[in-house]
Parts: sequence; structure tokens; C-alpha cells
Amino acid sequence: MVVPYKHEPFLDFTVEENKQQMLDAIAKVEADLGKEYPLIIGGERIFTEDKIVSVNPSNKEEVIGYVSKANQELAEKAMKVADERFQNYWRISDPKFRADILFRAAAIVRRRKHEFNAHLVKEAGKPWKEADGETAEAIDFLEFYGRQMLKLKDGMPVNSRPIEHNRFDYIPLGVGLVISPWNFSFAIMAGTAVAAMVTGNTVLLKPASVTPVIAYKFMEVLEEAGMPAGIINYIPGPGSEVGDYLVNHPRTRFISFTGSREVGLNIFENAAKIQPGQIWLKRTILEMGGKDTIVVDKEADLELAAQSIVQSAFGFSGQKCSACSRAVIHEDAYEQVKDRIVELTKKLTVGDPTENLYMGPVIDQGSYDKIMKYIEIGKEEGNLLVGGTGDDSKGWFINPTVIADLDPKARIMQEEIFGPVVGLTKAKDFTEAIEIANNTEFGLTGAVITNNREHLEQARRDFHVGNLYFNRGCTAAIVGYQPFGGFNMSGTDSKAGGPDYLIQHMQGKTTSEML
Repeated sequence: MVVPYKHEPFLDFTVEENKQQMLDAIAKVEADLGKEYPLIIGGERIFTEDKIVSVNPSNKEEVIGYVSKANQELAEKAMKVADERFQNYWRISDPKFRADILFRAAAIVRRRKHEFNAHLVKEAGKPWKEADGETAEAIDFLEFYGRQMLKLKDGMPVNSRPIEHNRFDYIPLGVGLVISPWNFSFAIMAGTAVAAMVTGNTVLLKPASVTPVIAYKFMEVLEEAGMPAGIINYIPGPGSEVGDYLVNHPRTRFISFTGSREVGLNIFENAAKIQPGQIWLKRTILEMGGKDTIVVDKEADLELAAQSIVQSAFGFSGQKCSACSRAVIHEDAYEQVKDRIVELTKKLTVGDPTENLYMGPVIDQGSYDKIMKYIEIGKEEGNLLVGGTGDDSKGWFINPTVIADLDPKARIMQEEIFGPVVGLTKAKDFTEAIEIANNTEFGLTGAVITNNREHLEQARRDFHVGNLYFNRGCTAAIVGYQPFGGFNMSGTDSKAGGPDYLIQHMQGKTTSEML
């Protein structure tokens, strides 16, 4: 009997035992730095001469690992393996067997939680608390999707007549390409890969090129948990070569992608083109980011508002698609909230996350340069209140930055920055605040801080985002509790960790038998 789903609890690092275990895990991971990692295709380890060099974003001279790089020839080899395994084995495998692999993998990760946290600290630059939240989320995806598959394995009830027996079943789609992001290099990578696998599809997993080692470590977990060879194939490589080739491949049945709007739209467009020999319409499951707003009403707990904005804006250096990158504050509360945001931001610690500071680095030089350019734009568009400086001499560190008194249509208020920068603007009333909150092309997350019940219901109706939170920050959705996905240019609203997510990896089949 499978116990009811409950989300994985978070660790408390003020407990000395947890702190020491985390330090031990970091030391263990550091002892493995610089190793070489192969591709995994059909269970075969393949080392290539061309390597992806994964570095520590806190110390760019420190190499996490040298990861073999796939090319089109190897991508084709992986496709043939995945296609054969789907046709001849995995699509007709027992859903309970597939779910059990997820449950066993969850148990393995739970036992090695500190180790996976440490990998996230070193390879992704995550502070301890953020790393632990992500590892817990990965466990949650495994536990939740396993249970969801058990619910779906017998299909859904439909009506029959005395002369017939009707059934409605879900069947898998085929070979799926999973392109996972660097900002949740464990949780989203694991969740998207196993959602495709547990539903009976085979997978080509292309993790982000800046964080490929943690994906390899997860492949080892799945193998230990009993996943047969060739079901998920690990093929890190350039998006321009491997990713585009497989998006366009006639045997690719669906693409699951998390990343930027630009790349997501390119996938969406290319997947719509029918290739020679292709006999289906490719399905896309896309999550493409946001420009997320916290609205603060005049009838609100203003301390809660300031705390929520700072935590949502600067957790993991603002490198979350759900991060608060703008706050719209009622003019009557604006000055008080603004001043408190500045006070709280000045208290934040920035540095190497192995030292358990609040904020670590941004992920790489490209991100650093982009964010610093936006800060310069922000200085012209508004008033820089705190931060605005960075240091890329050793790692890629940017101080938390607050820019105030912005026009709602300013670039800082419209474009996704993906860094520790938050813009502030004021609204004359609550209705205008919601209008401003809706004035971007995105629609992922948002939050409203108010004690006015009518305003909460107005926001529930009119604030057009996929995940809306009341009297809390706009980040940290929990699997099975707050299904996650957005509207408009934030993606296909696939609601990861929700009751209908797995269905998007399957198709319904009706059979009707005359009696």
C-alpha cells in the first residue's frame, strides 16, 4: 500500500547535526571535483573527446567536472535506442513497475539529501536553504508523479450501454526530448524527466550545459532504483546542435522544455513544422519565465509586504522564473514599504554559498554581463536605492539591487532580468495596481499583500497569472500543493506538480466492445 502523498520536510540548518552533515557533504563533493563524466545511451557509457566544462560559479577556476558532449551523430544513436525501447518494451510495461522506480529513487535521494544539496551549492551556486528546498522538490516530484501514475493507470470511467462496454485509457506518446534548465538543475530536471518516463515514454535528456553533473548523478540514482537501460538517455550538448536536431527530428513525439522565452518560442515554432516521414503533431510542454509582481495594498501588513518582496526578489539571486522582479505599491504605503525594503536588503549577506550566506553568485559570465547592463538601464529609468554593484573577479557576484520610482512601462518593469534586481512603482488605488501587474506579456506568478477581502477576491478574478499567492511571497510553490505553470508568454500552463501534468505526456484512447 502506498501511503498518501505529503511534501518532503525542509532541513533546519540551525540544528548543529544538520549543519555538520552539510559541511561533511560539501567536503565529499569537493573531493570529487574535476572528474570526467560520460554520456549514457542505452545504458552504455560513452566518453567523447569534446567536453563540457562545468565550473563553480562562486569560483570560476574550480572545475566541477568534465562532461562528455553529444553531437548529432550521438543524438541520432540515442533517438534510435529510445525509439526501439519505446516500441518494443516501455510503452507496454507495467505502470506499477514504473511508479516503483520513482518511489525507490525518492528513497535514495532522501538518504543522500545532504550530498545532493552540496552538489547544488557547488555547481549551481545555491545557498544551503535554496539547495535543500530544491532537493526536497525533486523528492516531491518523484513521490507525487509515482502516485499520479497509479491513479491514471486504469484510465477514466466512461458510460456504457447494455449493448456495449466502453473504456477510456491513457497511452504513452513516444520518444520525448526533455530540455531542463540550470536554475533548478535537479528538481525541474528530475521532475520533467520522470514525468515523461513514468507515463510510458522513453526520454532523451539534455540538461543545461552549465549544470550537467547533477543530472548525471540523478541518472545514477535512477539506475540504482531499477530503471532499465535506454529508457532515459543522458545526452548533454549544445542546443544549437543537439537540441535543434532533436526538436526537428521526425521521431520526436513531444518536447518538454524549461527556459527562456526566446528559446521556448523557437522550439514552439520548429515543433509545429512537419518533417518528412513525421506522422503526428508534436506536443510541446513549455515553461518560459516571467516578470512577476507583488502588489501591496494600503490595507496591508507592511512589514510582511517588505519581507515578502525582499525574500522573493533575492532568494537564489533572483534566478527563478517566479522571482519578484517588480513591486507595485499603493501610493499611501509606498514610502514606508520602500524604506523598509532598503533596510532589509542592506542586511543580506553575499558570497560563496559554501559558507551558508543568504545570496551566492549568478550562474555565469553571460548572466553577469546581462544583469549589470540592466542595472545601468535601471539607473537611467529610476532611482537606485541600494546595490547596483558586482564583482566578477573570482566568481559572478552581484549585490541585491533595488530601483525605485519607475514608470510601469520602463524596461526594468517589463523585461525579464533573471537576477537580483527588483523595481518599485506606485499605484493610486488597488484597481490600478492590478492593471499594472497585468501589463507585461508574461503571466507566471504574482502575490497580493492586503487585509481587504474584497481586494483579494478582485485579484483572484483579475490578476492574470498561473500562480497567485495572498499575503506571502510569489516564489516556492510546493509540488502537489501549488501546481506550477503560467499564462501568456510564460508557457503552456502545464502545471508541474499538479493533477493534470502527467496527462500531457499521454493520449486518450477509447475502445468500445459490443456485447
